[in-house]
Amino acid sequence: MRCAHVGRSLVAVTWNQLRRELSVILTLASTGVVLSGAVTAVGMHYVARWEWPSALVFGSLIAATDPVSVIATFREAKVHGRLRLLIEAESLLNDGTAAVAFGVAVLFAAGHPLTAAGLTKDLFGGVGGGLLCGAAVAGIALLLTRRTEDHLVELTFTTVAAYGSFLLAEQVDFSGVFATIAAGLIIGNWGTLGGISDHGREAVQAFWDYAAFVANSLVFLLIGMHEAKQNFAAVWLPTLAALIFVVLGRAVAVYPICLLFVRSDLRVTSRHQHALVWGGLRGALALALALGLPAEISGRAEIITVSFAAVAFSVFVQGLTIPPLLRLIGEIPPLPHKEDVRTTDVG
Repeated sequence: MRCAHVGRSLVAVTWNQLRRELSVILTLASTGVVLSGAVTAVGMHYVARWEWPSALVFGSLIAATDPVSVIATFREAKVHGRLRLLIEAESLLNDGTAAVAFGVAVLFAAGHPLTAAGLTKDLFGGVGGGLLCGAAVAGIALLLTRRTEDHLVELTFTTVAAYGSFLLAEQVDFSGVFATIAAGLIIGNWGTLGGISDHGREAVQAFWDYAAFVANSLVFLLIGMHEAKQNFAAVWLPTLAALIFVVLGRAVAVYPICLLFVRSDLRVTSRHQHALVWGGLRGALALALALGLPAEISGRAEIITVSFAAVAFSVFVQGLTIPPLLRLIGEIPPLPHKEDVRTTDVG
């Protein structure tokens, strides 16, 4: 699922777009994820009375944003500009941070000893190794695409690069998410310099749009099938705590970080900050991580149930209320009044 979203988005997000906002995006995608996950974990421990291992696992898996519904709303409303770039680019990059943090939390929950040296090695080795794997696979894919102008072959190479880089990195204990991000950025930028034909670029964009649509449809199906058989009365307190602290954690991540740039050219307006907080939806990554929890993790079933509830709330409540928020802050035009519509029809 996640490779589909990363593959589609990185075709559209170019390095030139990222470069100016990179410091804000990287800070949100790294420090912001840690802050958000920490606030959620603390809330689940002290309010929901979860043990620290379970609270840390949940905080790490739910920390990354996946604002697919928001991006779809932006595209339908033809919204462009800085806010869309911040939300989409951050959602691409913060997956890697969340995945690394989740791996550490799972090790802790499983009772494995954690040392500073080991964590540092895993962090920088996993991230750096993942980036190298992605760059290597993307470079090979671009070399091969230069030998053909068949758009189907070019499309196949982008698919191999996205999923192949992920699988390669995971096989050698590196970050598969960072590998896919690196591969997508390289293909999305260097591919436009002659590596991929014009027809091929159109086919690649259409394919990854569809792949992301299918992946996100599966998320809704998973939510429906899982929630239909859950007894939330038994976990109402953890569920309520999760809904509150996930949003609170996002706010704690966004507002202080944006305050760091208030006196620079990268200042984020208060209106955009509000949209970043409420538009930080959770989705496919959280569900995939929750469902992939090892069986020996204490409280696994409860973590999965609460994770699905948090994603459902995020998608249906936050996602459906994003358009009114965008109209309120002036990102999209307000809906016409009935009088205006009748006047237009008469004219």
